[in-house]
Amino acid sequence: MNKTIVIIGSSNTDMVIRTPYFPTRGETIIGADFLMNAGGKGANQAVTVARLAGNASFICRVGNDLFGNNALALFQKEGIDTTYISRDASAPSGIAIITVNDAAENTIVVAPGANALLDTAQVDEASEKIQSAAYLLMQLEIPLETVMHAARMGFDHKVPIILNPAPARTLPDELYQWISIITPNEKEASLLTGVEVEDEVSARRAAKILADKGVAIIIITMGSHGALLYDGSIFTHIATPVVDAIDTTAAGDVFNGALVVALSEGKDLADAVSFACDVSAISVTRRGAQSSVPYRSEVS
Repeated sequence: MNKTIVIIGSSNTDMVIRTPYFPTRGETIIGADFLMNAGGKGANQAVTVARLAGNASFICRVGNDLFGNNALALFQKEGIDTTYISRDASAPSGIAIITVNDAAENTIVVAPGANALLDTAQVDEASEKIQSAAYLLMQLEIPLETVMHAARMGFDHKVPIILNPAPARTLPDELYQWISIITPNEKEASLLTGVEVEDEVSARRAAKILADKGVAIIIITMGSHGALLYDGSIFTHIATPVVDAIDTTAAGDVFNGALVVALSEGKDLADAVSFACDVSAISVTRRGAQSSVPYRSEVS
C-alpha cells in the first residue's frame, strides 16, 4: 500500500506576542516576548506528518520573497516532498499575527497572501500524486473551490479524505459527501451544525448532524477534555493527557497530522485518536506553531 500522505493547505509565517490578557477595542497593552515562527495550518500539519515519520507531500503556494524562501528551505530540511509547492511572483507569502495570553489561549489574524491563489490548476498539476495517496489531508485557509476540487478528485479515486474545517466557515452540502473524516473543534462543530457545543452531550448531537450530512467518521476535538469519536453508530470519548499548557496555537494542526500518520500505519480509529491526543498534548507545552511539533522519538 502506498503510504504517502498528501497535505494541501496554507503556509504562513507566524508573528507571536505573549500578553497577560487580550486587549479590548481601542486598548493598547504592553506585551512580553515576541516570537517569529513558521506556521500555517497546512504547513503545520505537513511538518507534523514528517516529524512523526510519515511520508509527507505538501501542496501549497508561497510568495517569491524571504518568507517563501525560508518556508521552502524548512520543508526540505524536514524531509517533506516539495515537488508541488508553487512560488507566486505577484503575491507575498502568508503571515499570521497571533497573541497568546497567560491562560495559553490565542487569537489569530491571518493575511493569506499567496495562499489565496492556490487554485484548482495547481491541484491538477499534482493529480497523479493525489490520486495515488494513502490519505489526503486539508484545511480551510485556502480557497474553498480548491478544497472542493481536490476532495472530489480524491473521492473519485477512493482516497480517504480528512478535512480539518478550520478556520470555521459554513460548507456546501456536496462537500460532506466526499469526506471520510471531519475533525472540527467545538467552535467549528457549532458553526457547522447550529448546535452550541460545550460538553460531550452537545458534541454528540453535533456529531449526529454531521453524520447525517454524509460524513462517515466525525472526531470533535475538545481541548483538554480530549476528543469525541463517532463512527455513525458508536460514540467513543478519548481522554487527553493532563499537561501544563503554555501555548495552544497549533494544537489542532498537530492533532490532525498525528491522526493521519497513525491511520496510515494501520492503527484503528480509537488508537489513532488517542495517539493524536498524546502528540497534541506535547505540543501545547511549547511555544509557537511548527516549533512546538514533537518528533516521533518524543512520543511514547
